[in-house]
Amino acid sequence: MVPSIPVSVDLVVLTVRNQALSALVWRRDNPPFLRRWSLPGGFIQLDEDLPAAAARILAERAGLPGAPVHLEQLQTYGYPDRDPRQRVLSVAYLGLAPDLPASEKAHMSWQPVSSLAVMAFDHRRIMLDGVERARGKLEYTSLGAAFCPPEFTVADLRRVYEIVWGRGLDPRNFHRKVTKAEGFLVETGATTTRDGGRPAKLYRRGPAELLHPPMLRSLKE
Repeated sequence: MVPSIPVSVDLVVLTVRNQALSALVWRRDNPPFLRRWSLPGGFIQLDEDLPAAAARILAERAGLPGAPVHLEQLQTYGYPDRDPRQRVLSVAYLGLAPDLPASEKAHMSWQPVSSLAVMAFDHRRIMLDGVERARGKLEYTSLGAAFCPPEFTVADLRRVYEIVWGRGLDPRNFHRKVTKAEGFLVETGATTTRDGGRPAKLYRRGPAELLHPPMLRSLKE
């Protein structure tokens, strides 16, 4: 007899809020793991595929309908003891977006990743895998700009890298690297003085998906 194993979809939704890398989590109001933070998730329905399930859970469970979130499949988790109630497979999705509003759901909350030391099930492990994926994608892809508003300065983008990577970066070296990366940034022709000092150029995200050259964390700044 072929065993029947439920499949859930769990979301690691990351954004930068209040100068901290933050994840969207909800406080469980039922056992197991009563009152612990948990990733938004739910079981896949028989008539939907995985991307559709992830989009539905983002709207219904996470309370962010229509939010401009980049969703991509992260990893599948299936070890036998990850849920104490029954055997459950989880397909995790990573979501990246600029500063998002508060969720419409009462139990949902944005929490700094650094504060989520204890979570329900294996959700801290899943969240940390998502954080590491996000850090890696900032090295090789243009998704760093996904954390920025439509128009931003190089300093805005640098702060995103510093927050996600968790370390300071040399402003001049960073400016040189991102402006020389082919197709990463496009000048809008406008400037801003919102940070004080001289007017700073405003950019938008360019057409490049992969960065050339990459922004490697291992290189000295």
